[in-house]
Amino acid sequence: MTLAPPLDYRAICRHAHGYPRYPPGRNQTTTAESARVKIDGHSIAYRSAGDGPPLVLLHGFLCDSRVWRRELEDLSDRFTVVAWDAPGAGRSSDPPDPFTITDWTVCLAAFLDAIGIERAHVLGLSWGGLLAQELFRLYPTRILRLILADTYAGWKGSLGDAVSEQRLARCVHESSLPARDFVARWVPDEFFTDASPELQAEMAAVVSEFHPHGFRLMATTLADNDTTDLLPTINVPTLLLWGDDDRRSPLAVAERFRNTIPGSELAVISKAGHVSNMEQPGAFDAHVRRFCLANRDT
Repeated sequence: MTLAPPLDYRAICRHAHGYPRYPPGRNQTTTAESARVKIDGHSIAYRSAGDGPPLVLLHGFLCDSRVWRRELEDLSDRFTVVAWDAPGAGRSSDPPDPFTITDWTVCLAAFLDAIGIERAHVLGLSWGGLLAQELFRLYPTRILRLILADTYAGWKGSLGDAVSEQRLARCVHESSLPARDFVARWVPDEFFTDASPELQAEMAAVVSEFHPHGFRLMATTLADNDTTDLLPTINVPTLLLWGDDDRRSPLAVAERFRNTIPGSELAVISKAGHVSNMEQPGAFDAHVRRFCLANRDT
């Protein structure tokens, strides 16, 4: 077996804010359009593609709309796919401090209003899954179908106080590292199980442009929240998508979601870690397509 050479994280991060949106050999999808709206003082960037029922994609922390590249390409034949950069991530502006998960959710609802989406299928991954849960709490009628991927009922709710405190302390400490050192600690081990060099480079390019302030605030919301009381009240069709080797949110977390959300379905993605949509996009997107096209009249 020939081992791939290790990634040169210094080269990837050398121009952290000018690095190409995709690594060499990967072209940005020609069908996705980039745009920006102003929401209550926030400058919100987003990408969209396709025409059909709205499918809104919510990324995790350290990520932005670029992690949905394949979904923008693969699902835009049947859906209007929208992926925002949450305040504090990607090309969007940073929010003030403090900024709670409720604040992000109110901003998300205003963003959807601004781009003309009243109701949508909503897919949230990791921190984006916490945001999707809060969207249901505050605006339940806006969600057609809910997809929660590799997420948590908050770190506190899913992992307990001790783990939650440890994770938050790590995030606060490491947020001050230079981009190249930060990337080396997080990519690929925290996100993938067996990522190719190309996938590692793609993720490293995204993580190298993380917003330290936004990252700390997102980590704080994960540490502070416990949505276990909300889960039994979710009454929209719900799909749980989980990587079988997710080390940040293990399958035991997914099983608790399945046992708590009435009528929910759990689909496990083989050979995938925490960011399962990037590691196994074919299987991930097939589940999303099947689920969102079922019973179209709903």
